[in-house]
Amino acid sequence: MSISVKDLEPAFQGAGQKPGTEIWRIENFQPVPVPKSEHGKFYSGDSYIVLQTTYGRGGAYWHDIHFWLGKDTSQDEAGTAAIKTVDLDAILGGRAVQHREIQGHESDKFLSYFKPCIIPLEGGVASGFKKPEEEVFETRLYICKGKRVVRMKQVPFSRSSLNHDDVFILDTEDKIYQFNGANSNIQERAKALEVIQLLKEKYHDGVCDVAIIDDGNLQAESDSGSFWVLFGGFAPISKKVATEDDIVPERTTAKLYSIIVGQVNPLDGELTNSILENDKCYILDCGSEVFTWVGRHTQLEERKSTIQAAEEYIANQNRPKSMRITRLIQGYETHSFKSNFDSWPSGSAPAPEDGRGKVAALVKQQGAAVKVASKSTPVQEEVPPLLEGGGKIEVWHIDGSAKTLILKEDIGKFYSGDCYIVLYTCHSHERKEDYYLCWWIGKDSIEEDQEMAVQLASTMCNSLKGRPVLGRVYQGKEPPQFVAIFQPMLVLKGGLSSGYKNYIEENGLNDETYASDTVALIRISGTSSHSNKAIQVDVAATSLNTYECLLLQSSSSVFIWHGKQSTHEQQQLAAKVVEFLKPGATVKHTKEGTESSNFWNGLGEKRDYTSNKLAPEATREPHLFSYSVNKGASSSFNIEEIYNFSQDDLLTEDVMLLDTHAEVFVWVGQSADSNEKQSAFKTGQEYVKLAASLEGLSSDVPLYKVTEGNEPCFFTTFFSWDPVKATAHGNSFQKKVMILFGFGHASENHRTNQDGPTQRASALAALNSAFSSSSTAKACSVPKPTGASQSSQRAAAVAALSTVLTAEMKQSTSRGSSLQSSRSPSISPPGGAKNAQFKESEEPSEHQESEVVDPAETNEEDSELKPPEEVFSYEQLKAKSENPAAGIDTKRREAYLLDEEFESVLGMTKEAFYKMPKWKQDVHKKKVDLF
Repeated sequence: MSISVKDLEPAFQGAGQKPGTEIWRIENFQPVPVPKSEHGKFYSGDSYIVLQTTYGRGGAYWHDIHFWLGKDTSQDEAGTAAIKTVDLDAILGGRAVQHREIQGHESDKFLSYFKPCIIPLEGGVASGFKKPEEEVFETRLYICKGKRVVRMKQVPFSRSSLNHDDVFILDTEDKIYQFNGANSNIQERAKALEVIQLLKEKYHDGVCDVAIIDDGNLQAESDSGSFWVLFGGFAPISKKVATEDDIVPERTTAKLYSIIVGQVNPLDGELTNSILENDKCYILDCGSEVFTWVGRHTQLEERKSTIQAAEEYIANQNRPKSMRITRLIQGYETHSFKSNFDSWPSGSAPAPEDGRGKVAALVKQQGAAVKVASKSTPVQEEVPPLLEGGGKIEVWHIDGSAKTLILKEDIGKFYSGDCYIVLYTCHSHERKEDYYLCWWIGKDSIEEDQEMAVQLASTMCNSLKGRPVLGRVYQGKEPPQFVAIFQPMLVLKGGLSSGYKNYIEENGLNDETYASDTVALIRISGTSSHSNKAIQVDVAATSLNTYECLLLQSSSSVFIWHGKQSTHEQQQLAAKVVEFLKPGATVKHTKEGTESSNFWNGLGEKRDYTSNKLAPEATREPHLFSYSVNKGASSSFNIEEIYNFSQDDLLTEDVMLLDTHAEVFVWVGQSADSNEKQSAFKTGQEYVKLAASLEGLSSDVPLYKVTEGNEPCFFTTFFSWDPVKATAHGNSFQKKVMILFGFGHASENHRTNQDGPTQRASALAALNSAFSSSSTAKACSVPKPTGASQSSQRAAAVAALSTVLTAEMKQSTSRGSSLQSSRSPSISPPGGAKNAQFKESEEPSEHQESEVVDPAETNEEDSELKPPEEVFSYEQLKAKSENPAAGIDTKRREAYLLDEEFESVLGMTKEAFYKMPKWKQDVHKKKVDLF
């Protein structure tokens, strides 16, 4: 008897139908939805299921399911979470990637859903413990690890918890302190500032002060005295003691095991995907991570047992219980899984909808009627923003070791046997000049010309101080911004370089180089400025296509052939190409089906031709990667994906890779290692080779090198780009300080002057000051760290100091201190009196006038979130509406919808919509005619 989806698990009804995060907590062995207001809070005594839904290829939804196990959760709850995860996967069609997450050892992908970090809380639903927000505020000391996602762990409030290698946050009732270990990572310091912002909003109602303490700086910051007093006074801290958290499992040679009736059996031989049988399950042990692979034709119960089998395997191998386990279904393997195999044929995976249907049918046969989500409408290729118009274009032809400037009247004409360098100079934003520098490689060009084009383009880039966007473009894979700068772009057969001509002669080949007095057939491709190419093709009737226009040139006449399905834009471009090639020539227009004998004679003979329209490639989700090179005797190349990326992930010390599938960018930070800077483009080439073999990426994909501060619009469109962040200077930490608190122009190392008091002296002065006033100070309790001195004098000093510390100046409400307002911490910079300009200004008196804020200066993103005063129906707001709304901003049509109709039309809340990058917003709006 068939089981309905409702009987399978009612709590999962409707799950995974919209992009975003959904969470369930296991309560009494049942999944219970967690409200969005509680997302990011995880109790150590509980187990959770987290579903992340994103857009995939062709507009279909992709799912990642994580089950999170708290350190104090029961074995029964953990087992329930694992089983219910498989049930959720079955309801979604059986194609989700499943991940086991252990508290304190979560994957980067899981943590990326809750940036900057998750908040670990003690207790749980079954413990009866009070939630922290219901208790009296408790001072907590946290250690923060992670450059892009933070693993925040509470440690004992004691000086012995501090060390020189990590970043710590001390959260007190009145002030949040960040302690930067002398050897701590700059990027972790920057990320900790975001965590402080989160703590301030969650537990301080958005109002508290912030101070930064730099370990190893003997001279005192303004708040170092009060910080050390909380630890019982200043004293040297001990060296870091390694713990299990610091052990990073080594990546070893992957080993494959089969799972048969719960038993794990090793397999020998080379790792190829042909070993994996579609009716079996396997374990792949990579040392640092364990995968379970599930064949498409396995039974539902077998799938449920794979995680348990993997856990038993880990236990038998004496591996840490925190070892990461990822479960994959056949056909939906991740890059990190496939990269362990010696060969993995591209295109071996089934189409998403096809695989989903097969799995759903299989599960249904096994007794569960699974509802399969309907196929989404294919998403059309998203054209990125183009370069600013009206710029200066220069083109050089490569011939031997020299480059020759192309005459203005010939710019736009390319030969397939040659290589060219293109430099486009334009003005945009506040920068003086922007440069787009590429070398174009013809498909028939010789290797010597290709290498020379690389050398000469690199030399030109260096002469412009590395500012240009430097790109490699292959014939046939020209990106929109490249095509758009030529009006038109024409690719002809043959070549003009001496190297190409010698190659043709030496190999006895026919030279097909285009000439104005020979017979030639040219296909008109594209319908707009970003795709208007004209390409010379073979002179034959089979080259015709009813969806295109073609230009037939003979010694005596020129025909423009209009296919029945061709567009007016193509016909206009055809006329422009004729004028470009043969100015003043007489043109004969010929419609498909009305061709003259002279036309067919020019093609040789009349034959059948294609009537197929070339389908546009669907958009793919872009991916951002960081990479590093381990130096030493055996150098190795490490690459890791940055999930749910944003502009903040472009750290100035790093070199990053952005793969949009249509293009690949290598982004180079200003403070990156000099060797990594020099080899950046080579790194991009290596990545393209790897992605071409594993992910089906074209090996001819356009490849760019982009330097920090010179990002082009067609790169920034993949981020919610903030120009303020892009113009900040300094290392990652200094930039974050400026962005969050407004004084990034502080001293280079965020240190005080060398003539000030030491941290020890500052701490003693604070103690003495507090003790001397203790007779008049009000009694109040302060947090007492473990291990602190219990002497009455020290206790009295600390008690008195508490009054001093809590008597903080009210935060300024003037606009000049807006970055230190109630929405941002008031951070005390180092340097004492010499940095007085960074102190909060006093609250304005009643006689002072409040400053008027110009609406034009407000953040553009905030203005988008602010709803208009009027509302209209969806039918009125559509771009092709028969009854259009009047007086609206057509760039924000969606903003005029009521919240309920907004969710119905766009499939998500306004808050979720405006958090997406602009290019993603536009994709959604185009699909529902709101663009």
